[in-house]
Amino acid sequence: MTRIAIVGAGISGLATSYAIEQQAKQTGLEVETLVVEKESRIGGKILSVQEEGFLCEWGPNGFLDNKPMTLDLCRQLQIDQQLLRSDDNARKRFIYSEQILHQMPENGSAFLKSKLISWPGKLRLAGEMVIPKRQPEGDETLADFGRRRLGGEALNKLISPMVSGIFAGDPETMSLKSCFPRIYELEQEYGGLIKAMLRLAKKKRAEVKAGKAVASAAGPGGVLTSFSDGIQELTDGVAAVLSGKVVAGHAVIKIEQKQGGFLLNLDDGQQLEADMVVTAAPAYAVANMLDGLNDKSSTILRQIPYATMNVICFGYQQERIAFDLNGFGYLIPKAEGCHTLGTLWDSSIFSNRAPEGMVLLRSMMGGAANSAAIDLSEEEVKARTMNDLKQIMRIDCEPDFVKIFRHRHAIPQYTRGHAQRLQELEDSLQDSPDLILTGNSFYGVGLNDCVHAANQAAAKVVSRLGKKKK
Repeated sequence: MTRIAIVGAGISGLATSYAIEQQAKQTGLEVETLVVEKESRIGGKILSVQEEGFLCEWGPNGFLDNKPMTLDLCRQLQIDQQLLRSDDNARKRFIYSEQILHQMPENGSAFLKSKLISWPGKLRLAGEMVIPKRQPEGDETLADFGRRRLGGEALNKLISPMVSGIFAGDPETMSLKSCFPRIYELEQEYGGLIKAMLRLAKKKRAEVKAGKAVASAAGPGGVLTSFSDGIQELTDGVAAVLSGKVVAGHAVIKIEQKQGGFLLNLDDGQQLEADMVVTAAPAYAVANMLDGLNDKSSTILRQIPYATMNVICFGYQQERIAFDLNGFGYLIPKAEGCHTLGTLWDSSIFSNRAPEGMVLLRSMMGGAANSAAIDLSEEEVKARTMNDLKQIMRIDCEPDFVKIFRHRHAIPQYTRGHAQRLQELEDSLQDSPDLILTGNSFYGVGLNDCVHAANQAAAKVVSRLGKKKK
């Protein structure tokens, strides 16, 4: 029996453990998984908090159904019947610019009519057709890409808020190739984004004709999907079917090599033995664990920064909100000078997020460009959020419900040079085939990315075990 230790019980660690068990069973390998989690609960950044009839998501509120990996996991866990698709109106997304909420255009006609981008800005966008593609050497920031292909206005009003909404990041430092590899590929393959859109539009029209669900062009592909009781049903569902043991409330402080395997040193003095180790913890935490075992890897891992984030949940009586909440919510460009990055209208996105006659709004504050917000007092966080809601949505009353979550290390930042660092990281692990790294620090921050990476990590484990068996 081979013992595989998985460090971290977020979605990455849990999904890795499950995939190892399933893949090993299919190949006739006997394994014992052991998941070790620092916190006293499992789930990592996934936590659905129910209070006073409100359902507040501590971290992510769902996943997009345009990729198969998380949906497949739900089917395997037999929890797919409990899946909850977001309301169709949630496809309406807004950008706050020049003191107006502008709906993101869903097609070319709507874009021409939209006042979000000025006519000079629209003409600059149209000029993208004739801009030659950049040679693939080196890495380019999202800001440099935006200015080069789309112009400064599109960068400030479209790209910047999108980057803050997904990564809580600063486009001046974030890597295009690592954050949005598909956009990088489209330029390289088609010579430009508009050329790519025209070519791909034919395919999308065919999908619509075939009756397939196609998301609005204004938002990311796919439909946001969760569960009636929140996205925590996913991590709970995985944990419930694991054959191996989960040890919660104990941090791995150091990983040591021993004859034929590893020793995991815990914060309470315990030592756990394992034949192989998969880390699914944040990069900075793994760096500390690998000090002395693989100093080169530790050094590289410490070069992956994290953005801070405050998540502010406000509940109101619906009758007190005159604003039309028919949509997903809005993002705010940095140039607007607001305190928050944006606000999601959670009770409009998913049902059962607020008691009858109430609404739930969830605002984000902080990010790479405002890291100091993490240290603000509860009163100041509340006051600044209320100030933005009054300015943007004309909400001039105290919330009936307040819940504030703080994430000092919320989202890993794929800054310029990220891909090169990952290659160096892989090279540094060549002599440690029984040590595998996964998680959202590397190849994607979304739930789909985490599940996909977990499956890949499990495949590496099973492949390694197969070779050892021979």
